Amino acid sequence: MNITGTEIETDHLKKEAAQFIAGGVVSLNRKVEPHIIFRRGKGSKIYDESGNEYIDYHAAFAPHLLGHNNEQINEAVIDVINDNWSLFGTGTNELEVELSKLVCNSISSLELMQVTNTGSEATAHAIRLSRAFTGREDIILVLGGYNGWHNEVARAVMPSLKQAGDRITGEYPFIPLSAGIPEQTKARVHLINFNDLESAEKILQKYPVACVLTEPVLQNVGVVLPQPGYLQQLINLCEKYGAVCIFDEVKTGFRTALGGYQSVANVKPHLSVFGKAIANGFPLGVIGGKKEIMQLFDHPDPARRVLIAGTYNAHPVNVAAAIATIKILQNDAVYKSIWQKSESLYNGLKDLFAEKGIANFINYNQSAFCVYFCEQQPQDLHDILYHHNFELDKKYRLELIKRGVYHIPLACKQGSVSYAHSEEDIHKTLQVTREVLKII
Repeated sequence: MNITGTEIETDHLKKEAAQFIAGGVVSLNRKVEPHIIFRRGKGSKIYDESGNEYIDYHAAFAPHLLGHNNEQINEAVIDVINDNWSLFGTGTNELEVELSKLVCNSISSLELMQVTNTGSEATAHAIRLSRAFTGREDIILVLGGYNGWHNEVARAVMPSLKQAGDRITGEYPFIPLSAGIPEQTKARVHLINFNDLESAEKILQKYPVACVLTEPVLQNVGVVLPQPGYLQQLINLCEKYGAVCIFDEVKTGFRTALGGYQSVANVKPHLSVFGKAIANGFPLGVIGGKKEIMQLFDHPDPARRVLIAGTYNAHPVNVAAAIATIKILQNDAVYKSIWQKSESLYNGLKDLFAEKGIANFINYNQSAFCVYFCEQQPQDLHDILYHHNFELDKKYRLELIKRGVYHIPLACKQGSVSYAHSEEDIHKTLQVTREVLKII
């Protein structure tokens, strides 16, 4: 067996990472096998330390809607650096104003907005705003959703059926995703299934609920779509019981449409949060919504004022990237191109699975997709837990990776098509998939 210098270097990097980084990777949701060390990314491709090329459908958990290192975005970033923009830490500036105008004009439910560094920060602010606005403390979250790392939302995204229990009308247990969450925090969080209005109303009646926080499409357990009318009825229930309805559009926002998934569903939540695709991989989040709620960030009464602060909020490099991204996405031809390639991939996958007679359902929301190894379209997490073949899913992903098509090797994680993917990429992906389906 010949061991190359690159393989020795890669092994050394892994050992050093284990020595100096807690857990061996930065952000432990990246700790997967095979542990491939990637060196660079361009367009639809990523390259490992050995120079191997992969067609990338992971997209770093989905922010790269326009592909890796988009030249227009990179140029915008380089321009602000060359123009000596800096982190001033006082007042506002031209870039912040331009971004806020672009975002508010793109998303009709945003009357005011604020900038954060991440989606997790944005959801934390949304919960705090809701509590200040309503004077209540309880919150409703959705089983199978992911809304960040902070205490109130850090529950298991994909609990086992034994942990979650069978499908019921009502509340599911809070299965912590982390140690260190106070019991009193867990007690104020109520979990219900997606697409379950009956359970939502039951909890809204029973507890003093400040907010219902939900992804409009569950895109952290693949892609689970809302049933017709569900989102508007959920908003209606929140208004009936005096709660704030928050859409977590960190994954759906800008990837689905310039106006977020809410524009496709033709609904207006009270608050919304965005991240990921808004800056095509640069770290930036947004929270926005109704003026009467957002104004609490600067309320004249200190007892009602909600704190928002952050040294790096709206760093000019990240703001420049977001402005450039949104300006590109304002061209309808970009979304049309992404959809054409996405549709070509989905149709090809359906044909290949049908040829092999492998039970599957390919669910998608525009450029976000997931192959479920079951015969029915999932409506909630329980459909996945009851019917999805997790072992086959993992094997499928591993065999694709061996052949240069990268999906993160975790069952039910969303795949993402980008503007940078070419018809040749789609064709090669389908060729590789045909090979994989012969052996799994």
